[in-house]
Amino acid sequence: MKTAKEFSIIDKDLTVEGILSSKGKLVVKGTVRGRLDGETVIIAEEGAVYAETKVASMTVAGIFEGDVTASEELVILSTGKCSGRVVCKDLVIEAKGVLNAQVSCISQDASETEEALSAFIDT
Repeated sequence: MKTAKEFSIIDKDLTVEGILSSKGKLVVKGTVRGRLDGETVIIAEEGAVYAETKVASMTVAGIFEGDVTASEELVILSTGKCSGRVVCKDLVIEAKGVLNAQVSCISQDASETEEALSAFIDT
């Protein structure tokens, strides 16, 4: 029997403030402020995240403002707006997607990515 992947939604009109940790896939249709740690985070068109974020993969269709470390990939869709500081392995930006950030794309494992983020922020 297959184990179901964990899946969570922060629905529209819901605001979460503080430290949020998620396993599996998290879809944000509302607002997150503070700190967000997770595996796969998807910010929907109506969603907004204002946070220090550490994830494996993040897709932005809405608004992201803050620092993000994505050990695998950061994808900004055509409706997405991303600003702040970005450290990621792979970066994909669709046409009309907006990226206004300090960016460091590195091809290292997760522990080295965190070290790179610390060095990057200190500059």
